Amino acid sequence: MLVLTKSLLKFFKTESAVGVLLISATILAMVLSNSPLSPLYKDLLNIPVVISIHEFVIAKPLLLWVNDGLMAVFFFMVGLEIKREVLDGSLSHISKVVVPAFAAIGGMLVPALVYSVFNWGDPIGMQGWAIPMATDIAFALGILSLLGKRVPAELKIFLLALAIIDDLGAIIVIALFFGHGVSVTALAVSAFFIAVLMLMNWRGVTNNTAYILIGIIVWAAVLKSGVHATIAGVIVGLLIPLRNNGKSFHELEESLHAPVNYVILPLFAFVNTGVNFSGVSSKDFLDNITIGITLGLFVGKQVGIFSFSLLAIVLKLGKLPDALHYGHLFGISVLGGIGFTMSLFIGSLAFECSGDACINMTDERIGILLGSLLSGITGFFILKWQLSKSIEKH
Repeated sequence: MLVLTKSLLKFFKTESAVGVLLISATILAMVLSNSPLSPLYKDLLNIPVVISIHEFVIAKPLLLWVNDGLMAVFFFMVGLEIKREVLDGSLSHISKVVVPAFAAIGGMLVPALVYSVFNWGDPIGMQGWAIPMATDIAFALGILSLLGKRVPAELKIFLLALAIIDDLGAIIVIALFFGHGVSVTALAVSAFFIAVLMLMNWRGVTNNTAYILIGIIVWAAVLKSGVHATIAGVIVGLLIPLRNNGKSFHELEESLHAPVNYVILPLFAFVNTGVNFSGVSSKDFLDNITIGITLGLFVGKQVGIFSFSLLAIVLKLGKLPDALHYGHLFGISVLGGIGFTMSLFIGSLAFECSGDACINMTDERIGILLGSLLSGITGFFILKWQLSKSIEKH
C-alpha cells in the first residue's frame, strides 16, 4: 500500500498526469453514456442545484454548475497565470512575446476561418465558429512531457506563452460573443465590486481571502448579468496583488493547481463528453459542424500557428530561441490543435440548450475529440522525430 501511495504521488507530480486523468474521465463518460447506466448519467447531469438568499436565486442543473461555477475557478487560475507570466515570466519581455503572440493570433484566426468555410450560410452552424480557436495547455504540456528530458526548456516556454495568449483570446471571445440577455442592473453591481477590488489593489490590500469573498459576489453578479460567469474568475485573478516578491500570490496559485487539474478539469470532461453513439451515423461524422471543427483544430491550428510565427520571424519582429528550429516549431503548431477542454467549454456556450430549442451536441463533441486526437498523436510523433534528429546531430 505504501509503495502504491508513493507511486500515485509521483504520478500526480508529472505534467502528463492531467492528460491521463482527462482521457480517463472522457472514456468513463462515454462508457456510461453508451451503457445501461446511460439514464443515470443523464439524471446526474440534470440534478437541480439551487442557492437561494431571500429573493436572490441561482437555480441550475449540476452540468451548468460545473460549467459556470467550477470552471470559474479554472479561469481564476488562468487569470493568476496570465498576470504572473506578464509580470515575471515568459511574457515579461517583448522579445520573448512577439513570436508566440503572432502564433496565437494565427492559431485563432485560421481555425475560425476553416470552420466558417464549411458552415457559412448556416446560422446554427456558424454559432460554433470559435470552437476550434482554443488550445488545451494541460493536454498539450502533458503530451510534450511524454517525450522526456529531450524536450528543450525553450520549447515548453514557447508552448506555455502561446497557450496563455491563446487563452486570453478565448476569454475575450467569450466575453464579447457569448453573453445572453444582458442585465444592466447586474452588470452595474459587478462593475461596482470590480471597482472595489481595483481600489483594494491600489491601496495595497494584501488579504487574498477578502479578494476571493468579493470575487464570489462579482461571479454571482456577472452570472445574473448574462455575460458568462467565468469572465469574473479571470478578472478577479488579474486583480490579486503581488506581495513579498510574489510569495503570497504564488502560494495562492500553487494551492489551486491540484483541485483545478485533478478535480475540476476531469469533472468538466466527465460531464461534457458523454457522447451517446446509439443514434450516431456516418452523416454525423460528415456533418459540416464536425468537419469544420476537426479540420479547424487539426489543419487550421498548425497552418495558423506555423505561418504567423514565420511571418513574425521574416518581418524581424522576433526570433526563435537558439535551441529551437523550424521542425520544433511545426511540431508545436500541430500540438496546438489539441482543443479539448477549452473547445468543449466554448462548444457548451455556442450550442447550449435554451428552453425547447435544444441543438444536438453530438456533432460538436465528435469534432473536438477527432481534431484533438489527430493533433495530439501527429504532434507527438513529429516532435519525437525532430528531437531524435537533434540528438543524432550532437
